[in-house]
Amino acid sequence: MFEQLLLETVVSRRSIRRYRPDPVPRDVIEALLKAAIWAPSAHNRQPWRFCVIESAARREALASAMGARLRRDLAADGMPADLIEKDAARSYARMTSAPLIIVLCLSMADMDRYADERRNLNEYVMAAQSTAMAGQNLLLAAHEAGLGACWMCAPLFCPDVVGATLELPDDWQPQALITLGYPAEVREKTRHPLEMSVQWR
Repeated sequence: MFEQLLLETVVSRRSIRRYRPDPVPRDVIEALLKAAIWAPSAHNRQPWRFCVIESAARREALASAMGARLRRDLAADGMPADLIEKDAARSYARMTSAPLIIVLCLSMADMDRYADERRNLNEYVMAAQSTAMAGQNLLLAAHEAGLGACWMCAPLFCPDVVGATLELPDDWQPQALITLGYPAEVREKTRHPLEMSVQWR
């Protein structure tokens, strides 16, 4: 019975980008974060960090700062100005219309350090994988709580902007931001057939 309920939660989760304006109660947010930190992690070092943005002013400041970097990057790519504005406006709207944003970060502070770059890179990948698993826990917990959520990878393209705008500790490396709120849309998605992604040995 439990396995079936878990599978239903996993299969029915969707990326939701439109939300009602209702705020998410603090106790619900804390429950999501508690679910997140029970993810597995490399060496059990728990490298995940979370910046919870409830303030509309902070969300707008972050969206504006990230949008400015996006415009600059796309202009350097030679993208037409109208398409740049369309892309930046879409990103700004997604971030500012969500009643809650959680910025998912990793810290290497407690991870192992080695004398060679190869193993240090592997250690970083392990920290990133661990942090992503915490994010997946959070997404599933949000869905189970009746919330919509959407994972955005944009902080990877401007970690310095995110860190400075949110005044994050120096060792917090932004990996993603998750917009959250009560859904104002219903979305359907499909998946490729299982055999496309699996090889049996």
